[in-house]
Amino acid sequence: MSVDRERIAALVTELLKAIGEDPDRPGLKQTPHRVAEAYGEFFAGVGQDPSEPLAHTISVSHGPAPDTIPSGAVVLRDVRFRSVCEHHLLPFAGHAHIAYLPGEQVVGLGALPKVVDILAARPQVQERLGEQIADTIASSLDARGVLVVLDAQHQCVTMRGSRQSDSSTVTVAARGELAEPAARAEIIALIAPAAGARTWSEPPRLEPGVTAGDAG
Repeated sequence: MSVDRERIAALVTELLKAIGEDPDRPGLKQTPHRVAEAYGEFFAGVGQDPSEPLAHTISVSHGPAPDTIPSGAVVLRDVRFRSVCEHHLLPFAGHAHIAYLPGEQVVGLGALPKVVDILAARPQVQERLGEQIADTIASSLDARGVLVVLDAQHQCVTMRGSRQSDSSTVTVAARGELAEPAARAEIIALIAPAAGARTWSEPPRLEPGVTAGDAG
């Protein structure tokens, strides 16, 4: 499914009129087309298969390398991402930290940010995004455990409502052996230095149906 840029441009023209602006004035004349191009990037992941980047795996027991099965976690920190909050259509952006305990199959590290990019490029809430990343990795690899920590700033919080400009939201999604509290805490301790030297731990669990965007 591709983004309908012409339709978006037409709707942005109507939006400009609805807020009392003149879409034909020089400063706004190209705005509908610019917004359409931006939305084409923001929502390019709609309809894409996030497991595709993980389709090409490496057998650690049959080569080419490494020639032994890893016993510890593989941790990829500071994966930058940006997405759009589905509640207000405002951006949120930050870092994803991903860890998994390999089984017999491993994947090139460059594949993991691609999974994040595909899932982030659609209307999202941060809690679901982290769960989807964890599910994709867990179902596509024979990983013994998966942990995904997202740390992001939401413009629906920083730019509107209470305008908490310094606030960020941290969410944790865990699968398999890394859902065990002690194992999860060990990985989070490795990830924490990447979070700008801040001290943070797992966030409290939200009630069903409540998401970070609802706070605005």
